[in-house]
Amino acid sequence: MDLHHNLIQRINVGDSLTRAAAARPAQLALVDGARRWTYAELNGWVNQLAHGLTARGFGRGDALALASANSAEFLAVYYACAKIGVVCVPINLGWRPDEVAYVLGHSEARGIVVESQLVPAMSEAVTKVPDVGWVIVAPGTGVAYEEQPADRRWSTLDGVLAADSSEPEVVVEDTDGLSYLYTSGTTSFPKGVVGTHKAIYLGSMSGALEGGWGAADRFAAMMPMFHTAQLNAFCTPAIMVGATVHVLRGFDPRVFLDTIERERITQVFGLPMMFRAALEDPSFTGRDLSSVKRAVYAMAPMPDALIRACLDGFGCDFALLFGQTEMSPVTTLFRPEHQLTHIGAVGTPITGVQVGIMGPDGELLPQGEQGEIVYRGPSTMQGYLRNPEATDAAFAHGWFHSGDVGRFGADGVLWFADRHKDVIKTGGENVASIEVEKAVYAADPAVAEVVVVGLPHERWSEAITAVVVPKAGETVDPDALITALKRRLDGYKVPKSVIVVDDLPRTSTGKIQKNLVREAHVTHYGS
Repeated sequence: MDLHHNLIQRINVGDSLTRAAAARPAQLALVDGARRWTYAELNGWVNQLAHGLTARGFGRGDALALASANSAEFLAVYYACAKIGVVCVPINLGWRPDEVAYVLGHSEARGIVVESQLVPAMSEAVTKVPDVGWVIVAPGTGVAYEEQPADRRWSTLDGVLAADSSEPEVVVEDTDGLSYLYTSGTTSFPKGVVGTHKAIYLGSMSGALEGGWGAADRFAAMMPMFHTAQLNAFCTPAIMVGATVHVLRGFDPRVFLDTIERERITQVFGLPMMFRAALEDPSFTGRDLSSVKRAVYAMAPMPDALIRACLDGFGCDFALLFGQTEMSPVTTLFRPEHQLTHIGAVGTPITGVQVGIMGPDGELLPQGEQGEIVYRGPSTMQGYLRNPEATDAAFAHGWFHSGDVGRFGADGVLWFADRHKDVIKTGGENVASIEVEKAVYAADPAVAEVVVVGLPHERWSEAITAVVVPKAGETVDPDALITALKRRLDGYKVPKSVIVVDDLPRTSTGKIQKNLVREAHVTHYGS
């Protein structure tokens, strides 16, 4: 397609900012602390970044990593990449240096934008990947840093800015990659999810439609932007409709509540434990939270007592977001009208996503029967980066396979039952159980067998729990094992508890039945 036709007809997430700025130039777009940008100002800044990246050799199809906590700069880099066809590769700030190095190498990143306070943490990984030629330092928290490694080209983010703030005009196809989002799978090596402009643009449009969002809405962005839930379920839809995004670097209940009151926030997104912490904050009583129209939570349904307390305390609608990175990310919404009548369900399909229940041979199952949850829709990923085998498996029988097990009730509401992939969703992070199991074996030679499962927990949604069988004549000290695992795993992957048992339930073929392990210990944390 020639450039002129491409500019007119394409689907590009960067264009959603361009169009919002054209329609509402004076509308407040972004707030980060004391800094505020209108849509015209934000769009001009993004264009300067885009031209600056182009001048440094970044072009369509190149990958640029982004190591940043929540900040205006995160969004500016993301949209600058979109406008020139560069693929943004957000770095999970909980990864170890070897994991960061793997992602930098596998994504073939040509550079990395890193906040100043993260330079020391990222330098070890950058050193291992010679192809990362550029290190571009964003201001972050303003912590001083030393430039290392010395064989790379360094710049500040301000130093990249071009004088030109006009719209970049380059060919970017609808199915070009916008992001590579690395997600935990059933192995310890994350898979790179190729999110295209088409998938994320249409997924964002569906999200805005389902939420009834418009330019008058004001969003509090406190969940990590390097996760698709915050980035693509809220930030990109908000910018698409010309709303205002208020950036919070993390969650603090007092700051969260202050922001709602001061800025008259209308839309919030967090984990169940965050809403609990807000309710329990001594300052909660007497707060004016009347501006909030909807609060969305993720990862797991709320217990009955907590959702009732939230509805009473916040006085707004609550909804559960369900989905996954591969779907950009929302697939179903557990809607406000179902919160007290269908406790434990995960909702009904959003506009643009078709949901089915599939049997083991690829047959779609009727309502009421349990099977694998599968999806179709334009918000589906392009595939797994440089992993055709995994892509083919995920797309078997013409549907995307979620790895989750569920069923539809008679009224069309989806109920989640279990996970094929045994990925534990804890405190906003996905953790592969097999990775933790390998670490347990390595940490304690007295362990004969281990199963790692997620058990219900009021704070973490699912708490990582190791259920171990000692070798004959040996003993396992749970506290000592947890201490040893802290030296081998990222903090959020360390089990919250170790349960010692005599044996594990098995099938007739000898396979450990993880579902029975979960059922046996489901009340371990008092849920």
